[in-house]
Amino acid sequence: MHNTLRTRRIALLATVATGSLLLSACGGGSASGSDVKAFSLTINDDNHIVQQELTTLGKGSCASQNKALPLKIQTLPIGNVDQKVQLLAGQNALPVQFAAGGTPQLTKTLDKAGQVLDLEKTLKDLGVWDDLQPAAVKTVENLYGKFNVMPYQFNIEGIWYNKKLFADNNIAVPTTYDQLVAAAAKLKGAGVTAFSADGKEGWPLTRLISGYIYRQLGPDALQTVADGKAKLTDPAYVKGAQAIADLGKAGYFGKGVGSIDYDTASQQFLTGKAAMYYMGSWALGDFNDPAKNKIGADNVGFMPFPTVAGGKGSADQIPANVGLPVAVSAKSYNAEVGDWLSCISKNYGAASLKDQGTVSGFKPYGDTGTLPPLTRTVQDTITRTRTSTLWFEALFNTKATETSQTNAASLVNGSLSAKDFMQKIQADLDNG
Repeated sequence: MHNTLRTRRIALLATVATGSLLLSACGGGSASGSDVKAFSLTINDDNHIVQQELTTLGKGSCASQNKALPLKIQTLPIGNVDQKVQLLAGQNALPVQFAAGGTPQLTKTLDKAGQVLDLEKTLKDLGVWDDLQPAAVKTVENLYGKFNVMPYQFNIEGIWYNKKLFADNNIAVPTTYDQLVAAAAKLKGAGVTAFSADGKEGWPLTRLISGYIYRQLGPDALQTVADGKAKLTDPAYVKGAQAIADLGKAGYFGKGVGSIDYDTASQQFLTGKAAMYYMGSWALGDFNDPAKNKIGADNVGFMPFPTVAGGKGSADQIPANVGLPVAVSAKSYNAEVGDWLSCISKNYGAASLKDQGTVSGFKPYGDTGTLPPLTRTVQDTITRTRTSTLWFEALFNTKATETSQTNAASLVNGSLSAKDFMQKIQADLDNG
């Protein structure tokens, strides 16, 4: 797939909010493990990486599993996946594996109906639980309340920075938020845009807000809001929005951030016009592409969102997402499906890195080929991470997500106060 399109898609999936979806009444035909004739997968048609990697494993490391239960892939446009999954669930006819849906709510609903395999129990029973990255497990649990999807894709987020611009301006890599602001001031003074950001779509700005909130209040800060135990209008949360508004007020995003889209923001950073760029590791494709990256991959560094003075969070709590994950049908499970899941758990991590240069939630055992240094940095960061956090809108409803992202530029350009920004979102959460 064209890399920009893939990047947009992953970014979009990582910003989808929880909504409320109803299943049609369960009835119709029934499926059981004894009826399963294929290791079937229903997935969005633009998710080429997962399709290609499973196909490759079926011809290689998992060939015997593929012979016993052949891999069969059905693809659908992304907008049709949820509807199809609900329809099949209503007929007790879910494929063995299926895209878990645009919202965690759909998978939770299916799980309550007994349709989703408990993957933690299953993978432990199969003896392959330790083949998963702890950070990926934590991310899935944060989203779904339990581990019940396969993390074929895993992205971490943080601040990418231009090493040369930092060196030229005698800036050490910031470890505290105050140091980050001081670095931005120094860069602006030297005529450099401190932060490149897509203000048009908004979510790269709101991720800075959640970054601050998580560092100030700890990794459960937004779960507490989702549970109704705190509100975004509480002073500690408004402080997070205010911190990012202050970056905008100081001019650290440059001019016209509200009209800058994803491609322009990426280009600003990769041509050396901006010193820092908050983004997910799905951008590695662009960073490792010499045609796009004019500053050179060896000139790009990665730092986690820094700590906030007196805050409860720490910089080793990394924001993460699992793209569009894949659930497994509880009713289709049998020994052959178990063999496939075991083989995937052991082999997918290394194969995905070697074949696609993409990071997954599985530990990369064996030959990963020669990885670009930046990819290795991301992989090493994931391996070290034990606690992951979500993005700002991860636990919001659809309306609150839209309100957050469409008002983000107004927050940083000063036309909307931090208090009013949070009030608008909280109103949607209260009514959701």
